[in-house]
Amino acid sequence: MDVSINLLDGFQAALTFRNIYLCFIGCFFGSVVGVLPGIGPLAGITLLIPATYGIDATGAIIMLAGIYYGAMYGGSTTSILMNIPGESASVVTCIDGYQMTKKGRGGAALFIAAWGSWVGGTLSILGVMVLAPTLANIATKFGPVEIFSLLLVAFILLGSLGTGSTLKTWAMILLGLLAGTVGMDGLTGALRFTHGIRELYDGLGFVPVAMGMFGIGEILGATEETLVRDVFKPRFRELLPTWQELKASINPVLRGSGIGFFIGLLPGAAHILSSLVSYTIEKRIAKNPEEFGTGRIEGVAGPETANNAATGGAMVPLLSLGIPTTPAVAVMMVALLIHGVRPGPLFISENPAIFWTLIASMYMGNVILLALNLPLIGIFVSLLRVPFRILFPIILLICLVGTYSVNNSRFDLIILLLFGVLGYLFRKWEYDLAPFVLALIIAPILEEAFRQALMRSGGAFAIFWQSSISLFFIVVSVLLVLLNIYKRWGRANQEDKGEADQGQGFIPRP
Repeated sequence: MDVSINLLDGFQAALTFRNIYLCFIGCFFGSVVGVLPGIGPLAGITLLIPATYGIDATGAIIMLAGIYYGAMYGGSTTSILMNIPGESASVVTCIDGYQMTKKGRGGAALFIAAWGSWVGGTLSILGVMVLAPTLANIATKFGPVEIFSLLLVAFILLGSLGTGSTLKTWAMILLGLLAGTVGMDGLTGALRFTHGIRELYDGLGFVPVAMGMFGIGEILGATEETLVRDVFKPRFRELLPTWQELKASINPVLRGSGIGFFIGLLPGAAHILSSLVSYTIEKRIAKNPEEFGTGRIEGVAGPETANNAATGGAMVPLLSLGIPTTPAVAVMMVALLIHGVRPGPLFISENPAIFWTLIASMYMGNVILLALNLPLIGIFVSLLRVPFRILFPIILLICLVGTYSVNNSRFDLIILLLFGVLGYLFRKWEYDLAPFVLALIIAPILEEAFRQALMRSGGAFAIFWQSSISLFFIVVSVLLVLLNIYKRWGRANQEDKGEADQGQGFIPRP
């Protein structure tokens, strides 16, 4: 009963002209971000943070959330029509989506992708409503010991779910942890790694770092690429799928909703992983798995549903535990902190109006996105023909103005350009940027919880396994580490065996 009343209050607040307008702007901008290759939801959210300074926390989170799941919707357009993923989570959609386009079924693939995204997003919102308050009530019992142990699991999961090699992923995590210690120590007031620069007393600003690595870095990387864009433009009447296609997509959409939501709860590349897992499952349970890759509708419906359902799943640990599981969610956390609202165990009880208005706006955003992404496909396709030499200065100007407007600091512009070059180099050397950004956000919380726990115990590390909750998380961390070692050892043995077979002239069976 309380849930129904709270949700009704949330809709009353969300269905004001102002909040509908902010939700529409976020969804439209997110769809454009998803359509344009090379930008992605993280850069899109980061670029629009300065635009939220003049509005309240509720309006800010509504608009930024709209960008987040709008980018997940829009990424399928380029994957299906051009074989170029608008963002990383849509890579899997290219496999069968583009093949459907070449067969003249691109419109049906876009319709199924939009419909699956709507179903996955809606079901994941139901999960947020049920799971977030429950987790928040449990988390109120957490002290510094439990928080540290929980974050320890998050970091190990992040290391195991990175898109690059394990060693490179952990290198970026450790680098992010080090970057998070720059500035004044919150417990003692000591200055660390500031080198006498007053602008570093408050630490490295997240906005210039994120805009640099994901905005400037993307621009520098894109200047080296030459993309030949063959764009198929489906007619509106070609969007409707056949009855067979619609029937074949029902089960993949339902499975993708569950897969995406629960994987979205985990730290790391949840959207990418959920798409891959969904596609793999659909291929394995199919009667004719050899047809995947030739234009099967299941290969579009499952992954697209999963990556949108992961969006709702990723909101659960942010709102209930204050733990961002993806860099894009971390940016939204920073935006809330800027507006004086701290996500965590007390967020829902202290800010019920913001929480339930956000839930209502997510329902509203799903409807807006469904209405946008089908009739406006022609406009989105036209955006793909905009030359990069025009997009380049626009994105660069947004990065510069957005960064400077935070603190009116020229030093922030130096940080922006510095991390832009670093982001370009890391990407060129095939280092994953997401672990660095996530570690930068969580590092201060992890360090503070660790030191507060030791201060409480007088420096005795036994406090971390005296708590049953903390002991559970530590055991999970150890098991995850052992699992990663076992996987690496198994891969190394397989590679050695393969080299030995080739050396003896054996041809492995396909």
